[in-house]
This record gives sequence, C-alpha cells and structure tokens, in this order.
Amino acid sequence: MESWDIRSLDVAPRHPRILRSDREARVIGINLAAGEELQEHQTHERAYLLVADGQVEVADGGETETAGPGYLAHFDPNERRIVRAMSDARIVLVLGPWPGEGHPSGRNLEGGA
Repeated sequence: MESWDIRSLDVAPRHPRILRSDREARVIGINLAAGEELQEHQTHERAYLLVADGQVEVADGGETETAGPGYLAHFDPNERRIVRAMSDARIVLVLGPWPGEGHPSGRNLEGGA
C-alpha cells in the first residue's frame, strides 16, 4: 500500500509532485497559492480533481463551482477546465489511463515501445 497526507506533503507552489505514475494512472499533488490558477487546459486522459485543503473555483467553460476540502470532480478526456485558488489550496489530480490515447509522449498503449 502507498499513502500520502496531501495536506502536509512537501509540494512547492508551481512545482507539482508526481506521487505515482504507471499504466493505470498518474497521480499528481499540486499546491496552488491563493490567486494562482491552472490555466485553461485539457488532458488526453480522464481526470479526477480532489480538493484536499483550501478553496478553489473550478470552471469547465459553461459552469463554475466553488469547492473546498472533500470536493471531487470528474472530467472526460479532452474536456477543458480552469482551476483557480481562492485561498492557498492543496489538490490532487488523477489522470487515467496513463498516458491517454493521443498523448504526445508517444508511448504505445498496447505494450510496445
């Protein structure tokens, strides 16, 4: 078993920390300082966003939600979103499967090179 206490994890602002990465998923711990944001982006993978600490605003182009600890959001592959910290915030982003179809890493998802 692997486990992490996201609220006390040593993650510097602007330096996301990859907690785990394998074919099933990539798990990333992110420390967003108040006022900072993950600018509008999308991923090739399904994305799950968990707020562990602080307050964030999550926008997906048509809807905006304010979220605190315990909030969990799911995004389909290639769904665009913005995450903005309303206060210092700790979030976890889970991407899977890793890498997703069309990811620029060029890894073959069928087990080849």
